[in-house]
Amino acid sequence: MSLPAFAELLERLLFTPGRNAKLALLKRWFATQPDPDRGVALAAIAGELRFSTAKPSLVRDLVATRVDPVLLAWSHDYVGDLAETVALIWPEPPARPNRPPPDLSEVVETLELLPKSEVPARMAEWLDVLDAGGRLALIKLVTGGLRVGASARLARQALADWAGQPVEEVEEVWHGVPPPYLPLFRWLEGKGPRPDPRDAPVFRSPMLAQPLEAPDIAALDHAAFRAEWKWDGVRVQAAAGPGGRRLWSRTGEDMSGAFPEILEAMDFHAVVDGELLVMREGGAVAPFADLQQRLNRKVVGPKMLKDHPAGLRLYDLLFENGEDLRALPFDTRRERLEGWFARTRPERMDLSPQIAFVSLDQLGALRDGARAAGIEGLMLKRGDAPYVAGRPKGLWWKWKRAPLSIDAVLMYAQRGHGKRSSTYSDYTFGLWRPDGQGGEELVPVGKAYSGYTDQELVWLDRWIRNHTLSRFGPVREVEKALVLEIVFDAAQRSARHKSGVALRFPRIARLRADKPAAEADRLESLMAMLEKGRE
Repeated sequence: MSLPAFAELLERLLFTPGRNAKLALLKRWFATQPDPDRGVALAAIAGELRFSTAKPSLVRDLVATRVDPVLLAWSHDYVGDLAETVALIWPEPPARPNRPPPDLSEVVETLELLPKSEVPARMAEWLDVLDAGGRLALIKLVTGGLRVGASARLARQALADWAGQPVEEVEEVWHGVPPPYLPLFRWLEGKGPRPDPRDAPVFRSPMLAQPLEAPDIAALDHAAFRAEWKWDGVRVQAAAGPGGRRLWSRTGEDMSGAFPEILEAMDFHAVVDGELLVMREGGAVAPFADLQQRLNRKVVGPKMLKDHPAGLRLYDLLFENGEDLRALPFDTRRERLEGWFARTRPERMDLSPQIAFVSLDQLGALRDGARAAGIEGLMLKRGDAPYVAGRPKGLWWKWKRAPLSIDAVLMYAQRGHGKRSSTYSDYTFGLWRPDGQGGEELVPVGKAYSGYTDQELVWLDRWIRNHTLSRFGPVREVEKALVLEIVFDAAQRSARHKSGVALRFPRIARLRADKPAAEADRLESLMAMLEKGRE
């Protein structure tokens, strides 16, 4: 399969908005493309390709040999994406080489075997024979970060739908088979056995909770449920055994490299479900902002390990010494978890305590006080519930504390990524405070890029373009005239932010075009919320 065909797939995924339409594109791809190229494309979309010899810096240095550096800098500022900039600005050679474009498998095999010193010349040869779309696909392929609106989870779902298999079955063997996944495709096409991950630390689809709303509360039989705190961290799955150790996010992303101390502590043969937190001495949980310092890092230095020590608070035991416990009732799994923990005592881990209660009113009072303790709310789990992948109704409930809200002024806007790369969809908003000279100034307090409808996004993009004051590459400063109602889960002090406060999961609740900017909230009101939450 030629690279231009892969480029066409990426372009169609990028400009196809609906999830079902993207699934259809991927299913057609798996059905019509040959091995090993379809597996290479799958690995690229899922973010599973890694090349030690090809990095963004190589692409940047390579294009600098062909393009005026000032023109390149200006173009990069305007486009906002290095790969797209290079794909568009790469000059056509005086005589296009009389060679066909490379196949996907050829690119992968070459970059795996070619000495690092020879990679730039080969990349230049490929870029010379490709058009702009092919160049973009090549650069995205070798440097990662496709950003075409198709996640690894969506790719696995498409693969399962194409083969008529439950996605949970695909996920349980996915990480046990390396790209280009030839045994996986043989199994899905009925031409070979199901790959056996044996004791490999593969990802298992997690069980998720439904939000507990008023109608559900009224019908809830509280005696059938067990209660736990909903900790404000990151849900993870830790899998360890003879085949290795891995730390997975709830969507199946490998987080092992960012938390080496957790991996070191996984000296057991089991799969556990828990919450990743920054824990201080005595088990005190640090604010989520401390954990954020650790997320999405490829390398973690000694200072980061010392200042932000990670720990794992355990909820559930899925496997023990190769035995699958997921079909057992929650009460039985909890008993097994407690026994396993008492015997194993893994470092940097503890058990999430269960909360004794006699009524929903008592639980409601505990939920209302969760903010002061820096906790998201409560989890309610049926005692007889098996561990079921997905989000089954009525087995697990999450009863989160009510969000906070502020009216803030839009200050800056930035173009998004993928299908939003030409739309101003990321917003920085601020609150008023004294400027020290008898007046007031706006100070940024957060960023939001969700919560609005498609129609609101179109309106916001048009408003931003018509009210721009200054431009800084992909960022625009706008007139301080539009008020946004922002909801968020928590606020905490932060020395890293100019305002002195950081918001947890801010999103746009509604546009307040009816409200004058001068009537937006003040920073002192937000700080008062922070102090009230600490009482």
